[in-house]
Amino acid sequence: MRLHILERTQAVASSREEVFGFFARPENLAAITPPRLDFRILTPSPIAMRNGTLIDYVIKLGPLPLHWRTLITCYEPPFQFIDEQLQGPYAFWHHTHQFDELPDGGTRLGDIVRYLLPLGPFGEIAHILAVRRQLAQIFDHRRRVIAARFGERPDPGKELP
Repeated sequence: MRLHILERTQAVASSREEVFGFFARPENLAAITPPRLDFRILTPSPIAMRNGTLIDYVIKLGPLPLHWRTLITCYEPPFQFIDEQLQGPYAFWHHTHQFDELPDGGTRLGDIVRYLLPLGPFGEIAHILAVRRQLAQIFDHRRRVIAARFGERPDPGKELP
């Protein structure tokens, strides 16, 4: 198995507190997930985000519903939080969400997703044929939704740590 890493950054015009507040409400995940995935949260709302929060949801991969359970393993408002898959389609999923304040009051959002696919070499073939592209499409959709909601702006170019 090979560890894959997806990194994305995006600068928006809104304050870090406002942007973090949006992401700190798991109920907003449906708004930034492509409709074709038919994303539904199973955990009753409101969901209190903190270290140890469990979130259950279902997504569809074609006609197949997939149950996904994540655990919030780090919650440091308004700087970052980390969700890790406990159950779902990946052998390993670790997603760091970072929120950096920009000098002019905007915010840089950073995502670092580390993941492993199940099924050994078959998982790697699936990654090459479909998974890598599907994840890119999900994060591209998310970028468009976030830009429309918070006002995209040029990124001054700071690299993620």
